[in-house]
Amino acid sequence: MLLGCIGDDFTGSSDLGNTLTKSGMRTVQYVGVPDHPAESDVEAGVVALKSRSIPVDEAVRLSLDALDWLREQGCEQFLFKYCSTFDSTPEGNIGPVAEALADALDARKVIVCPAFPVTGRSVYQGHLFVKDKLLNESGMENHPLTPMIDADLRRWLARQCRGTVGHIPATDVFAGPDAVRARMESEDAAGHRLLVADAIRDEDLRVLGQAAAGLPLVTGGSGIALGLPDNFRNQLSGQAGAWRGQEGRAAILSGSCSVATRAQVARHQGEAPALEVSADDLMSGAVTARGVADWMLAQDGLPLAFSSADPDTVRAAQKRHGRETIANAFERFFADTARALVNGGVTRLITAGGETSGAVVEALAPRRLEIGPEIDPGVPAMRAGKNLVVALKSGNFGGDDFFAKAARILGADDE
Repeated sequence: MLLGCIGDDFTGSSDLGNTLTKSGMRTVQYVGVPDHPAESDVEAGVVALKSRSIPVDEAVRLSLDALDWLREQGCEQFLFKYCSTFDSTPEGNIGPVAEALADALDARKVIVCPAFPVTGRSVYQGHLFVKDKLLNESGMENHPLTPMIDADLRRWLARQCRGTVGHIPATDVFAGPDAVRARMESEDAAGHRLLVADAIRDEDLRVLGQAAAGLPLVTGGSGIALGLPDNFRNQLSGQAGAWRGQEGRAAILSGSCSVATRAQVARHQGEAPALEVSADDLMSGAVTARGVADWMLAQDGLPLAFSSADPDTVRAAQKRHGRETIANAFERFFADTARALVNGGVTRLITAGGETSGAVVEALAPRRLEIGPEIDPGVPAMRAGKNLVVALKSGNFGGDDFFAKAARILGADDE
């Protein structure tokens, strides 16, 4: 294994695996820290954790456990992958995990870059944009677990870290890898270890990747991985893996409240069976995982169960029941529903939302996820077992027709 990756959720990890596979690396996503050695043909290993919204100390511990396993596989470089919208609170978990990994690797000049231009995420003057809006005006300020209320990544990250935060401005990135390396040296001399890097084009991410050659640790969204495979090009087999689809029934579980997912749900409601699960109904016991799964299994076509409410509805429910109480209840609900669906014969499962996808994957417990073709930017098809394929979509990703497209690409070629 050449490149060892640690993802803070399952959808982001599959996004990263998609980027690396398209760039020619034989990539496997592992669910949690494996208890066995990696296969000998794996060139990039992605250890997917569910550490984005858990207590800081636990996130650090899990990430260091993943690092230890990846080091045992012989990795030459490590990547800490987080969301392209930098999902975190003022306490963490991005900063504390990045610093802990840097301490363990004795790493300095650590790039911090969540940019992913193809999905509209860019960093300029240290600020994160979602398309033409600052992060804190993009809808992410309404995230139920990690509301992003400041687009200045230097300022937000500094609140999470022990050390100070530096900057690699766009003028240096545009000038090429040598200019980036020179800027990294000067920032390091000034005592800054974590360096927020500007990037507004894929070309910028490739420049950052070239500048990171030989450095032990890089952090960012999946876009930062665009330039990393080239640093290992003469060591790659050229066999990134083949895909085979799966025939059989398909179903969708959506727990994301993002603007993109709500548009996808709205479109799908007009085309196929859809059932909304409200927080009040879940908390009162009016709906259960078994009941929802039975309803979905009784439907023709591509059934959807969703809890993708608008921000005002979410806030009101959180006030009535408690934010953590609702979050935990929905995770258990989607996990139990997914198990019932798969036991009932579903072979193609589509999920929307990081927490929802993480709960589902943990419930189904595949040892590894084989990366397949891209469905929409940032979302690959994946094989989770002999008779199960999945699509794990981050809430903010995908076009309005994502659900139907995912079911089609997950399907067997002759369907």
